[in-house]
Amino acid sequence: MLARVLSSAMLGIDAYIVKVEVDVSEGLPAFSTVGLPDSAIRESKDRVTAAIKNAGFYFPPGRITANLAPADIRKAGSAFDLPIAIGILAATNQIAIERLENAMVLGEVALDGSIRSIQGGLPIALAAKENGIADILIPAENAKEAAIVEALNVYPVSHLAEAAAFLNGTKEIAPEPHTLGPDAHESIPQTALDLADVKGQEHVKRAIEVAAAGGHNLIMIGPPGSGKTMIAKRIPSLLPKLSMDESLETTKIQSIIGILPSDTPLVVTRPYRSPHHTISDAGLIGGGQVPRPGEVSLAHNGVLFLDELPEFRRNVLEVMRQPLEDRYVTISRAAASLTYPANFMLVAAMNPCPCGFFSDPGRDCKCTPNQIQSYVSRISGPLLDRIDIQVEVPAVKYAELAAETSGEPSENVRERVEMARQTQHQRFEDNPKIHANADMESKQIREYCHVDAHAQDLLRVAINQLGLSARAYDRILKVSRTIADLEQNPDIEAVHVSEAIQYRSLDRRFWKK
Repeated sequence: MLARVLSSAMLGIDAYIVKVEVDVSEGLPAFSTVGLPDSAIRESKDRVTAAIKNAGFYFPPGRITANLAPADIRKAGSAFDLPIAIGILAATNQIAIERLENAMVLGEVALDGSIRSIQGGLPIALAAKENGIADILIPAENAKEAAIVEALNVYPVSHLAEAAAFLNGTKEIAPEPHTLGPDAHESIPQTALDLADVKGQEHVKRAIEVAAAGGHNLIMIGPPGSGKTMIAKRIPSLLPKLSMDESLETTKIQSIIGILPSDTPLVVTRPYRSPHHTISDAGLIGGGQVPRPGEVSLAHNGVLFLDELPEFRRNVLEVMRQPLEDRYVTISRAAASLTYPANFMLVAAMNPCPCGFFSDPGRDCKCTPNQIQSYVSRISGPLLDRIDIQVEVPAVKYAELAAETSGEPSENVRERVEMARQTQHQRFEDNPKIHANADMESKQIREYCHVDAHAQDLLRVAINQLGLSARAYDRILKVSRTIADLEQNPDIEAVHVSEAIQYRSLDRRFWKK
């Protein structure tokens, strides 16, 4: 007898419908799964067999074939355990099929029949709604994230016997309450570190305010203990609050990786990712035999912090050039080509030299000029060109550390940042691909970054003396536009260009002794 159960699988950050067809026929005992399953799915036959028997159901002794359609797309994961088990029970008339006709079923089963969590609960629920499916049976641990989706009945199940009883109508399961309304994410408290905790470093605070206002990439250069990491951790508190669409997108990425806490159905704070410098290129941008998002995608809509930037392997840094420009990552494999979003703000930190104390008035640098040059040159010119703001972070003086007064809180800075972002939103409302000044291309730069004669003179001197590339020239204009937006000034003046030029520390070759 044949039974069909609707299920789902992931393709990139989105899900698609999979029809699980289970046929039970007479013959020698055999259990095969077809439809390009991975090893986890092929092993499901042992889990499903034990779960059905231990849950008190009859397991047929004949030939069982499970087909995962469409059969031309490779499928991965253990989420098909429950639909295969339900299909076997339906094919042997142990479960009524009426409730299965418009229901999606997912879950990994343990040997005792209990149901374990899966990855991708939210995108799977979204796919169910888009395809007109009314009900979804999902592991209880994934129910809260799936319940974000409205107009969908989410039934949390914890055991195979419970799912079977619900489908037979002998037990009712209350649908999971919908977690959020359209604007409810704004009422969730957002916990973040505060910029007021940072002592001194007013010049650097101004630089990160400009970076946050325009979505600009930033690198901080300074000795150990100057506060680079402390400042970087507080940048998400300056960024505008996530919109509902951004929250859903960020939650989907964390869900498919499996790092979304079960008690946090929706991500409402900007992501902050800080990978170690030993990370591989696949770990950074994504990859693997079964492609998975990397750190650049996990930092989507947030901040990617690379501490000790020159310590990263050169090939790892170079693969970031494409997502920095395109704001997405494409991973091509023989089976499929997947695209993941990667619209993040890059924040990097580095010492000025191998020992870290070059230009520090309190300590002597032990490095030779060649060592310093070699250290800084580990970061390629093309990568530096993609970093809009380069700022020095000097050691904090005692008077600043001992001061009892606190700095400006993040909330005040975020208000100015949000006003500047609102100005940019109105400017680019006809271009959905551009969200901030940092996203501008040559056409938009020519249209929105007009400068007066005095500012042109400043730019001419900077280009000639610093040897800036055409891309660096564009970066200065973008940053100048952001500085003007912070002041709610429609025109870019010489003072704005002058400040933007100051944020090109590495171009000034400050490491020369």
